Amino acid sequence: MKSKVIRSAEGSRLVVLGDNQTFKFTGEDTGGLFTTFIQENPPGVQVPKHRHTNEDEFFHVIGGEVEFMVEDDLHILQAGDMVFLPKGVAHGFKITGNSPARVECSVYPSGLEHMFDELGRLPVGPPDLAAVAAICGKYGVHFV
Repeated sequence: MKSKVIRSAEGSRLVVLGDNQTFKFTGEDTGGLFTTFIQENPPGVQVPKHRHTNEDEFFHVIGGEVEFMVEDDLHILQAGDMVFLPKGVAHGFKITGNSPARVECSVYPSGLEHMFDELGRLPVGPPDLAAVAAICGKYGVHFV
């Protein structure tokens, strides 16, 4: 493992079921310690409530407004706000407000980038929910 500088416009871009992600660091870069990516999405984009059995997640809202559901609690996060989600905690989010949101997500340890890669290869159009659940389940992510 060695140091690495990533410029603002750099990274590997991926669209995962409508979620625009730019991977800045993956497990390959960090020796498996973490993965970091930026999500840039318009209002309305959402990720349904789910649990991770293997990873903790950290979200930092850089711009815009994001509605986070953490277990049964609703939190509206705006630029500068952050949330830490330990593995096992049910959570989901939706971009709200009138402008796109920019959110940094870090996942500890790494590995979910492989799940996102698989999901990103699904056919464009309405998602096959059974295929999505099967891919996510393989990585210990389960919808609730």
